[in-house]
Amino acid sequence: MITLFTFGPAFGLPDASPFVIKAEMLLKLAGLPYQTRRGNVRRAPKGKLPYLDDMGRMVADSTLIRWHIEKTYHVDFDEGLTPAERGAAWAVEKLLEDNLYWAVARVRWLEGDNFERGPAQFFNVVPGPLRGMVKALVKRRVRQMLWSQGLGRHSLDDMTAIAVQGVQAVADILGNKPYLMGDRPCGADATLFAFAASLQSPVFETPIRAAAQSHANLQAYLARMRAQFYPDFVGGGVFAPDFGKPAAGIGTPETAGA
Repeated sequence: MITLFTFGPAFGLPDASPFVIKAEMLLKLAGLPYQTRRGNVRRAPKGKLPYLDDMGRMVADSTLIRWHIEKTYHVDFDEGLTPAERGAAWAVEKLLEDNLYWAVARVRWLEGDNFERGPAQFFNVVPGPLRGMVKALVKRRVRQMLWSQGLGRHSLDDMTAIAVQGVQAVADILGNKPYLMGDRPCGADATLFAFAASLQSPVFETPIRAAAQSHANLQAYLARMRAQFYPDFVGGGVFAPDFGKPAAGIGTPETAGA
């Protein structure tokens, strides 16, 4: 039995991290039996989640999990796609994972009241006298990561404009198709669903969320994928809110997920 190690439900989503949702979606698309378990980033092979234990073989990072599934179980997530379509699907994944992800991380952690509504929940496991210090340290780490990545160097307005253009590009590529590249899900649909849901978490008020919600095709796609792969969460906004218990350790999706 495959075990996928996760953060657990948060922000009204099946998991706090879109990378965890992506990995679980890959397992669903492959039709593989699996179970989930709350992970501890301090015990994770690369100090981040998700990772999976496939009968003793540890695989960390959602992209490496995909390649492991494809190689081990002879699954071609992009079966039937042309080389150009495979390239476009990969480009969409990287736009979501390496650009939009960091824009969303910034508005969740560093802008307005979003931190208190969301990420602050992760620190409930920290003893009260230390909680403020730990919050400040992790927020500083997020700020440093955003500066190194590049989006943290822009003004909020400029970063938002970049993110909104990214949302527009994804919506344009999706068009009127049922799935990203056509009539059946491909590997990149695991990523698109995870990030479309994350972008529209009902917990956070951001211009990026508003931009995503303005595209009827993204809304229809999200509803379709949700009903097909997460029927237990159908109804009540994007997903029924459920913060659950924070994962063990002080790692958070923005500091320990991929």
